[in-house]
Amino acid sequence: MKTETATIAILKDLVAFDTTSRLSNIPLLDYASEILRKNGVEPQLIWNEDRTKANLWASIGPDMSGGIILSGHTDAVPVDGQEWSSDPFKLEERDGRLFARGSCDMKGFLAAVLASVPEFVAADLKRPIHIAFSHDEELGCIGVKSLIDRLRAEPCGAAFCIVGEPTDMRPVIGHKSGRSYKVRLEGREAHSSLAPRAVNAIDYAAELITFLRDLAEQMKSKAVDALYDVPHSTLSTGMIKGGSAINIVPRECEFVFEYRCLAGVDPDTVMEEIRRFADQSLLPRMKKTASESAITFERLYDYPSFTVDAGHEVVTRVKAWTGSNAEAKVAYGTEAGYFSGALGLPTIVCGPGSIEQAHKPDEYVEKGQLDWCDRFLRQVIAFACR
Repeated sequence: MKTETATIAILKDLVAFDTTSRLSNIPLLDYASEILRKNGVEPQLIWNEDRTKANLWASIGPDMSGGIILSGHTDAVPVDGQEWSSDPFKLEERDGRLFARGSCDMKGFLAAVLASVPEFVAADLKRPIHIAFSHDEELGCIGVKSLIDRLRAEPCGAAFCIVGEPTDMRPVIGHKSGRSYKVRLEGREAHSSLAPRAVNAIDYAAELITFLRDLAEQMKSKAVDALYDVPHSTLSTGMIKGGSAINIVPRECEFVFEYRCLAGVDPDTVMEEIRRFADQSLLPRMKKTASESAITFERLYDYPSFTVDAGHEVVTRVKAWTGSNAEAKVAYGTEAGYFSGALGLPTIVCGPGSIEQAHKPDEYVEKGQLDWCDRFLRQVIAFACR
């Protein structure tokens, strides 16, 4: 690989670990821990219940408040069903782009942080730099919750947090909250010639999905924030299944929907409206024919929105460190809402790569973005030395 920097060399190793969310991230954390220990830094692992996955926490510099948290997730989305031009778990360079699963989202940032560890250790830090690597972000920010619990119990007194999700190294000062639910409708089965005696779960699911679509239309005008590329809250249905044969009225139907709310829009209120329609408009009609009818909602994931004032000093600093005068807000979710909401830390999202490349076949990060991130982290060091 041409002109391989320390960051690219580490990224090559990181993408070779298949950390698809269904698998363990421990081999990657062992690798990161070895880099830290070689530089005299002892990491802590915060395990999940069955000890198959963990978060990593490490602090470099003086044991005091006022430090900076550099946060990123170790898991990646699957490559199943995607057509790649090269091995997704082997870094390949083409025209200044580095292709592999996770190269953009977000092992590029992890690699830059790990490559900077020797510089962190060698610097005359006046405040600590904390490294926080999480698991299962792609499943709805699941893993970071136990890390947040640890930081509540043992506060590090950090001044602010930088979440290194791909933003093209632009400061992102806000994102929407996200929730997803699986809905299960149960009616009554019958031969299709006796359809009036049955309760067709697919029919009622269609009514509920239509209600969700109408609710999504209403969201377009209820609250607007022009800093977002999609300036309003959104709601959509993503998957549906039901029925067993064309001549059987289906007893069951399941579908999944998600919604993303602007900061200031209460996700609980949205769900209350959906449940009210199901309970008051659909269920009584279903039960009139079949008393055993039911509609249940199972929450799949839930992550909070985050926002930081554009005039906050952390935004000013990150703009200076990146050389960017513009800030943005994004529709996709990150772990920033937990650091800012649960811990009350001023938080900003900024990292190498474009979200346009994330989760796609032939995912890539540009070498120039990694170089930019390396320079950015040197600015973080300079700040921590003051």
